[in-house]
Amino acid sequence: MTTSDLGRPDLDGRVRVALVDDQQLVRAGFRMVIDSQPDLEVVLEAGDGAQAVRALDPAARTATGAVDVVLMDVRMPTMDGLEATEQIVARGTPAQPAPRVIVLTTFDLDEYVLSAIRAGASGFLLKDAPPEEMLAAIRTVHRGDAVIAPSSTRRLLEHLVTALPSDEPAAADDPAHQAVAQLTDREREVLVLMARGRSNTEIGQDLFVAEATVKTHVGRILAKLGARDRVQAVVVAYETGLVRPGA
Repeated sequence: MTTSDLGRPDLDGRVRVALVDDQQLVRAGFRMVIDSQPDLEVVLEAGDGAQAVRALDPAARTATGAVDVVLMDVRMPTMDGLEATEQIVARGTPAQPAPRVIVLTTFDLDEYVLSAIRAGASGFLLKDAPPEEMLAAIRTVHRGDAVIAPSSTRRLLEHLVTALPSDEPAAADDPAHQAVAQLTDREREVLVLMARGRSNTEIGQDLFVAEATVKTHVGRILAKLGARDRVQAVVVAYETGLVRPGA
């Protein structure tokens, strides 16, 4: 595990990133791209989920400093990215929020990705995404959003839903359906557009409203659905049938 600069206080406002991947060459490539940016820096590397969980434990943060965003691979030895994500997010508190997790994935690991999002990951990114998409994803998640790689969000989510084993449809009194039923007509419109990978600016243009109004709608949607961020809200939209793959 690389721990250089972990004790240096974050005085320059840079986004502090942790890389969790069992392939050292992958981490080295990510580090090179991230550290080339003036507003980003890699402060932690881990070769598996267990190392990451230990390093990101709140009790260890006085030594490691706060990490803002974690790039988390899924398939790793000792502890996979799914379990690590769940443990890292679960340990967050209002006083010490957990870092936001971006799951790195390929299409053959879809079922793990959806589970990771349910566990609290803020989004996902294809491992072969261009460097600019990775950098944009880190910045977007750090701002508190979760629309990762908007150009592929809808396509990937649709693939996630269709690739999972089909279950019996949830009952109308299922908590997710009840939460969706609380949405106003306008909030449903906004959620559908979110599921199509539209940004707040694009949603505002589609609905002929100000971007600030869209942000208000999004905030209310997240609150009513009990969703941590946009990605989890979109998953609810798919799972309840509000949005269907290919629609």
